Amino acid sequence: MVTGTRLPVSVVADPDHGGRWTSLTAGGREWLWHRDEPRRPLVRPGDPFADAGGLEECVPTVRGLPDHGDAWSRRWRRHGQADVVECPDFRLTRRLGTEAGAAVADYTLTAEPGYRFVWAAHALLDLSPDAWIGIDASAETRLYPDEGAGWITGHWPRVDGIPLDRLGPDEGTAVGAVVLTPRVAVHDGPHTLYLSVEAAGQPVAVALWRNLGGFPQDAPYRSTGVEPMLGRVFDRTGATDGDTAVVPPSGEVAWRLTVTATRRT
Repeated sequence: MVTGTRLPVSVVADPDHGGRWTSLTAGGREWLWHRDEPRRPLVRPGDPFADAGGLEECVPTVRGLPDHGDAWSRRWRRHGQADVVECPDFRLTRRLGTEAGAAVADYTLTAEPGYRFVWAAHALLDLSPDAWIGIDASAETRLYPDEGAGWITGHWPRVDGIPLDRLGPDEGTAVGAVVLTPRVAVHDGPHTLYLSVEAAGQPVAVALWRNLGGFPQDAPYRSTGVEPMLGRVFDRTGATDGDTAVVPPSGEVAWRLTVTATRRT
């Protein structure tokens, strides 16, 4: 449910560098977090992920290989009103626009029928310690305690004693989670950002990356990811039926990401 005064949302993307969203603004607020990462402009396909913040298009996986997928490290080309990236196993087309003040991204992935993939809008948000995540209570939640382990199944908002809806100050932990829901609200002061994903006949979810100064071990920093997804796992390798998107006989999968913002008055 969207409450408060609606604000027009504006997006800036960089097709030359993986289609990365470099700005997401509403009501004068920049929602995307950034960090200095000198490797980011120089990456090539197959390179380890270079975390510069913003919103990265992660497909056909998030964790696993290629690291954060195969699209973020490639140059996209302009085709009419859309941006297109060609990867070894698929083509991804993205059209960015607005509807009633919301930012809307329409995607089409073209590949051989039966191709299995995960996509995530890997949005790293600039949030205060008081920010909180709103998701329908009791949504099934898969908590990943660390990068190398499987998940613990529970229900939103608390899994294994961790209050995933709250951020708080840095306390040296980093966990990931996948929540089986199509929509999420991010509340920070009077501002709220709503993200939702729609995909007919495909599994959808919202991934969370709650890094409160626990990652990476050698030089930790704070970052918060709120990531609408196709699929219900971070790594498509070994995923069971129903946990990835699957290309149907038509050879195409289409989905939509909608981003809306409000301010409490």
